[in-house]
Amino acid sequence: MSSARSVAALDPGRSVVDQLRERVAAMERRPAGEPVATLPGLAGLVPLHAGSTYAVDSAALALALAAGASQAGEWIGFAGCADFGAEAASELGIELSRTVLVPDPGEHWLEVTAALVDVLRVVVLRPPASVDERTAGILDSRLRTRSSVLVVHGHWPRVTARLSVEESVWTGPSSGAGELQERRARIAVHRGARPPERADLAWPGVRLEPRLEQQSPGISEIRRA
Repeated sequence: MSSARSVAALDPGRSVVDQLRERVAAMERRPAGEPVATLPGLAGLVPLHAGSTYAVDSAALALALAAGASQAGEWIGFAGCADFGAEAASELGIELSRTVLVPDPGEHWLEVTAALVDVLRVVVLRPPASVDERTAGILDSRLRTRSSVLVVHGHWPRVTARLSVEESVWTGPSSGAGELQERRARIAVHRGARPPERADLAWPGVRLEPRLEQQSPGISEIRRA
């Protein structure tokens, strides 16, 4: 574990409540709109900014948007993500010891998410139902106050950007049994009424690729979102 990661962890010799209060105070001093650490492959495509909300249509994109902040030593959280994959998160460099998971917040999901936004840098939320403008506005205001980032897996009334997977290709051994080795996906980023911006990303690591290759030997499966 790097020194940057160990410094960010809670001190077991001190009150957890006191330490979380310190985090709240520190986040209140951060200005809304400041850049939030993002994976290099995503930084040019969709840089994150404090106080903003981003929507995604896949768990893989949600993990990717949260991973940069975690690697930079920040605390992150997931609410309503019952299928959270710890192994996939670790592969992206997410530090699980600084990750808060509330897999099923139930009917109190709004209160739970607001509490997470108070103390965490990036919060990933999968709402249990459709969200109206008023409900979204409550969290939008909280985000600006705490200078946090909200990543919503699903629909959200107002977002800075929406990311969706248009094509996804898995590659593996050209014959016989074996493990899938790489995933490449074409991502579309929608911002308001502007035409979407597209880019190709490759997992693991979420690397920016020049273009999505056509089907060739070694491709085990192709899925169109």
